[in-house]
Amino acid sequence: MMAKIIGVGNYIPSETVTNLFFDKHVFLNEEGMLLKENNACITDKLKKITGIEERRYAHSTQVTSDLGFLAAQAAIENSGIDPETLDYIIFAHNFGDVRFGTIQSDMVPSLAARVKHLLKIRNNFCVAYDVLYGCPGWIEGVIQANAFIKSGIAKRCLVIGAETLSRVVDIHDRDSMIYADGAGAAVLEVSNEGLGIQSHLSASYTLNEKDYLYFGKSYNNEKCPDTRYIKMDGRKIYEFALLNVPAAMKKCLDDSGYGIEQINKIIIHQANEKMDEAIINRLYQLYGAPVPENIMPMVIHKLGNSSVATIPSLLAMILKGELENHEIKEGDVVLFASVGAGMNINAFVYQF
Repeated sequence: MMAKIIGVGNYIPSETVTNLFFDKHVFLNEEGMLLKENNACITDKLKKITGIEERRYAHSTQVTSDLGFLAAQAAIENSGIDPETLDYIIFAHNFGDVRFGTIQSDMVPSLAARVKHLLKIRNNFCVAYDVLYGCPGWIEGVIQANAFIKSGIAKRCLVIGAETLSRVVDIHDRDSMIYADGAGAAVLEVSNEGLGIQSHLSASYTLNEKDYLYFGKSYNNEKCPDTRYIKMDGRKIYEFALLNVPAAMKKCLDDSGYGIEQINKIIIHQANEKMDEAIINRLYQLYGAPVPENIMPMVIHKLGNSSVATIPSLLAMILKGELENHEIKEGDVVLFASVGAGMNINAFVYQF
């Protein structure tokens, strides 16, 4: 008995923000000093390192739970189920609902409860709760749903990943250009056919790595010092990911019983194109194997880094035939993996 995906959906916000949007931004360093490079050089370097050309921002009237609801609605429709038959709604995010133009996060009631309300589900025994696990939150939600299903506690679960990172960025920090908004979701149900999640792995590195991603004050010293924004130590995250993520992916794959040559796709958190490529290269090096062509689909170029939403959004695009040159067929084996704030790493191997 295991969990299989029977429906997927996503919501990609309509507001496209190109790198030109940042042309007039005043970018500062940690000391509050103006960066020496002009903005054209800064955005050009961003594109070369991360691959990001543009990203999507939510409409000013929308919050994270709204995006999650739209992705959930699409996943339920794609699955063909009655939403009243859901046993769990698990919503992965990191910052709650932050309304446009405000700085306060709202997480009460939970975003999962808000989505259940918007879906008009009457079943009181459909349990709705949130997961805060950094960018790997959606994968962790899937792992939890799999545990519920394997134990017999649940037969169907809805797992959502949504975020509006554009609401929590410091506009004076050049890292703000990386972040985006979006949502993705999947419906999972019990399977006795041998298809679905074959193995999974989760880890939290907190002894020395806890603050690689954190909430900190603006680089503009004239702003309120008590207001916090998402911050990261990019170099440390890069080094951490290259050291630890490939090994975690290998362990998860080895536990599944599949060989590296049997993997048809690798769906990894869309954080940084160069970093993701380096992770995949190191994974295959661990097996002494070449990296196959077209193994890792990427959408970060146009969608940016939307945290927990990147993987379920990408999965929905592939399964719905919306991503050129990529498809997942029946019987394909896919390795999912993510890394993010915590620092957390997780992965699962899935056979479709």
